[in-house]
Amino acid sequence: MTRAVQPVVDAGADLSRGPGGCAFRTVRERLSLSGLRPTRQRMALGWLLFGKGDRHVTAETLFEEAKGGSTHLSLATVYNTLRQFSEAGLLREIAVYGSRIWYDTNTGPHFHFYVEDRDQLLDIPDEMVAVLKMPDAPDGMKILGADVIVRVRAQA
Repeated sequence: MTRAVQPVVDAGADLSRGPGGCAFRTVRERLSLSGLRPTRQRMALGWLLFGKGDRHVTAETLFEEAKGGSTHLSLATVYNTLRQFSEAGLLREIAVYGSRIWYDTNTGPHFHFYVEDRDQLLDIPDEMVAVLKMPDAPDGMKILGADVIVRVRAQA
């Protein structure tokens, strides 16, 4: 479903809320706290990303959503903004296969199902995953995290 991108409003204006109750003020605060300047493009993409609760997107799917709105963005701008959000800790990058990257608004530790025939990424509920002991990192290195992706397909 495509949702229109709301315009950036003045700081003193009554802020409309996105889906899930995410105000533009909230997006602006998230960006500022992460050290990112709240530009028009970042605000528009931030509202699309964080206004719908936890979700998984690719640059291409987010670009398609943004195209339906009032803010005109290039695919390169979407890629650059997603990279900046990831570097700032606002998104988690998940490499499913090849060079395809998914972006997850839930940055906490959790695992995923990848539904191959639907090209969809889903969270695996915590209670379905047994805790594994992490191996020791090689000398001079530290573990940054662990990604587990369970590939599934609809039964025929």
